[in-house]
Amino acid sequence: MLTTAPRLGPALTRLLLVVAALLGTLLATAGPASAHAALTGSDPQDGAVIATAPKEVNLTFSEQVAMSDDSLRVLDPAGKRVDTGEIRDLCSNSTVRYGVALLPGLPDGTYTVAWQTVSADSHPISGAFTFSVGAPSKTAVSLPDTAVGGGLVGALYGIARYLAYAGFVVLVGGGAFVLACWPGGAAVRPIQKLVVRGWLTLTAATLALLLLRHPYTRTGKLADIFDLGGLRAVLETKTGAALSSRLLLLGAAALFVAVLFGAYARRREEADHRDLTFGLALGGTVVAAGVAGTWALAEHASTGLQPGIAMPVDILHLLAVAVWLGGLATLLVALHRAPAALGRTAVERYSTLAFGAVVVLAATGIYQSWRQVGTWSALTGTRYGQLLLVKAGLVAVLLGIGWISRRWVRRLGEPAPAGDGSESGTESGSAVVTEAGTEAGDDEPADVVDADVTEADEAAGTEAAEVDAERAEQLARQRAAVATARRKKERDADPERSGLRRSVLTEASVAVVLLAVTTVLTSTEPARTEEEAGPARTAAGAPAVPNRPVDVRLPFDTGGANGKGTVQLTLDPGRTGANALHIYVVRPDGSALDVPEVKVAFTLTAKNIGPLPVVPDRIQTGHWSASGVQLPMPGEWLMRVTVRTSDIDQTTIEKNVKIG
Repeated sequence: MLTTAPRLGPALTRLLLVVAALLGTLLATAGPASAHAALTGSDPQDGAVIATAPKEVNLTFSEQVAMSDDSLRVLDPAGKRVDTGEIRDLCSNSTVRYGVALLPGLPDGTYTVAWQTVSADSHPISGAFTFSVGAPSKTAVSLPDTAVGGGLVGALYGIARYLAYAGFVVLVGGGAFVLACWPGGAAVRPIQKLVVRGWLTLTAATLALLLLRHPYTRTGKLADIFDLGGLRAVLETKTGAALSSRLLLLGAAALFVAVLFGAYARRREEADHRDLTFGLALGGTVVAAGVAGTWALAEHASTGLQPGIAMPVDILHLLAVAVWLGGLATLLVALHRAPAALGRTAVERYSTLAFGAVVVLAATGIYQSWRQVGTWSALTGTRYGQLLLVKAGLVAVLLGIGWISRRWVRRLGEPAPAGDGSESGTESGSAVVTEAGTEAGDDEPADVVDADVTEADEAAGTEAAEVDAERAEQLARQRAAVATARRKKERDADPERSGLRRSVLTEASVAVVLLAVTTVLTSTEPARTEEEAGPARTAAGAPAVPNRPVDVRLPFDTGGANGKGTVQLTLDPGRTGANALHIYVVRPDGSALDVPEVKVAFTLTAKNIGPLPVVPDRIQTGHWSASGVQLPMPGEWLMRVTVRTSDIDQTTIEKNVKIG
């Protein structure tokens, strides 16, 4: 029998509008995904000024990354590539380091290092910094404004990830709800549509992720989804293997859905029904765990601390979320589309099942929080920790609303046909299937409509040959109105179900936001990694070529002949790491003063570092210079300058300078 697709009621329409607004807000503020791996050091360092060109450039990461031949590029001031293009694996023990050799004979100037790779938990990372040879210079290198993983491709990838989670939750939770709570629901058309749409959403989102993966991690160009070479490269990665495995498992899930809504829905004998239920439960659990494992394999659980424990825990966490929130979505659809067929026993079974899922969710969530956060300061001081607190708050709100729903369940009566829905569900479900499909809102009394239908049926029986298409269409509308009026009457006559429906609708609204926060959380750099990489980022993330070097003028008087003058010092770039020091000694009239010796020492009193001596080389009359002056930490440094104007005449002058 052909049935018309159900239209959305006012309540569901408002829900979808709220969901779209909240989801849009979350995705708009999420920004490009950070990643689990982080750049913790480089040689040369960011902003360093060195005397001679290095033979190679090395990068150090907090965790393993996937490097390709184009992952690391070094560009000269004119934007020309000056590296050999061959990535060298310099990893040893727990140190993750990669390098690239430079061409010989590089001239002085500012060089740009651009890098782009994928961390072990599948998220793309990229960055750039500069170093200078001899002295800083102007550079014509322009880096892209949009970081890898951002822009339109990043937004589409994020939406696909959210839809994949949502589809998984509905598919697994809907199947679990039918098997464990309401076997009669297998014959109810709205429940069938919900679960099938969950499967379709997950399948389509997985295909989209597979096609978007190459531009998401490499090029950032949407047109590259049609690049077969890029797709082939993606399939060779861990993430590509996980996504392709998910598609294969979804083929098995399609068979599960077909049996659940086919043979299982039609099976009447109790013994056969029990065996088929056991087989579906076992097979469905294996397939659901396998699909959840594709996330655990490719994301945070597969890297970092204790991956052997974290991956099974992550699978349990995802399954618990699906059973809880997916069952909630199925219950909401049942309350809206098949209220008369849904019995109290089915709702109570779901309440018990959801409680168990929440217990598993709490236990696995505590472990994951410890693993990814580590410290109390990271819980409040990092983006990951803050999102985790928001997620915990939403779960608390859901539990509070769930407690209200349980109160409605206690007051809930059985539907008119006695039973829990498992025996009479097929018949009552069939009635819903034939009548569901139009929107509540026609206020014509049911008895008036029934009278019209009776007359129409009599006319159709006596003059069947003369009924034209217009009358048939009118009859269909009247029958639909009967179904609408009947459903509306059933809802209004059962205030307990109405109250339960409102509370479950509220739960579902919060659950949609919770799922969006979870999606953003899984693409955010864990707090533990962010805190560990913080000091290195502070040093490496400084401006590449600062435009404010330290300039100091210090007058001196050694007491002998030609013993008066001024020392002019320039420390460039005036930051932590390597600096170039230039010293000019001039007479009071500004002319260059030739002195036998100049020495400098730096002391960081607050950290008990130093004195660090610097012996500059004489360049010409009155000009002294030293390259590679290393200042390891920022702070208030005491600079002591010793000037000797003869064999016996010398003086030491001091000045505090701030090093950023």
